[in-house]
Amino acid sequence: MKIQVLGPLSAEVNRVSVVPTAGKPRQILALLALYPGRVIPVPTLMEEIWGTDLPQSALTTLQTYILQLRRRLAGAMGPDAQLSAKDVLATRYGGYLLQIPSEAVDVHAYEQLAAEGQLAFDEGHNERAAECFRRALDLWEGPALVDVRVGPILDIEVMRLEESRLVVRERRIDADLRLGRHAELTAELTDLIARHPQHEGLHSQAMVALYRSGRQATALDLYRKLRGRLIEELGVEPSPQLQRLHQAILAVDPQLDVVAGPRRTSTFDLYAA
Repeated sequence: MKIQVLGPLSAEVNRVSVVPTAGKPRQILALLALYPGRVIPVPTLMEEIWGTDLPQSALTTLQTYILQLRRRLAGAMGPDAQLSAKDVLATRYGGYLLQIPSEAVDVHAYEQLAAEGQLAFDEGHNERAAECFRRALDLWEGPALVDVRVGPILDIEVMRLEESRLVVRERRIDADLRLGRHAELTAELTDLIARHPQHEGLHSQAMVALYRSGRQATALDLYRKLRGRLIEELGVEPSPQLQRLHQAILAVDPQLDVVAGPRRTSTFDLYAA
């Protein structure tokens, strides 16, 4: 079985899709897929589907959805399969689980590559870090579970995954900046800060990339706009790190050069206290 949640939901057995068309069974499959080999309690599945407003027939309806998923599994597995659909989508005391290896779900490969990239990043192996982070990000084919109507449980999971994706992208950019790829990053960072207009880490990376590309004035203007936005919308000044970065750009601090400064830190923390 192969499942993808980093983008549209996809689940195949013998290259046959087992993803149901109905919304609620899709939610159940997506939630079970995020935790392969782990029991998801019945109350958690019910909360995902109906929130706190459970219908009287909630348990019976949930069992019907599980039966529908098993039928799709059985059809894809075929009559000669060694395991039954009940072995794959198993019932346990208080809940259900997908009995598949974690490697069958794309999240596993993503998180493994992200962890490898972070280790390489922390050890200063920039080329290796950038490559691992890039491979992790390449597994994404759109927003997580983009074609699944998410309830309260999946909503938290989707937010977690999207936040992780942004962090991995930041670390990949940090690694690329260490490698002197600042000129190649300016367009990507311009797009990212437009999508995340209050994100100080991305702004710090854009400021450094612009400065190293000979665009000091543009880097300073970027800080000015962010500061105005933070004051107007949140009533706060930029963080001390970003203020110190701004001063460093004004002073043409040599620590901003590609080969100078701490090797094992993020761009945002170049001027941490």
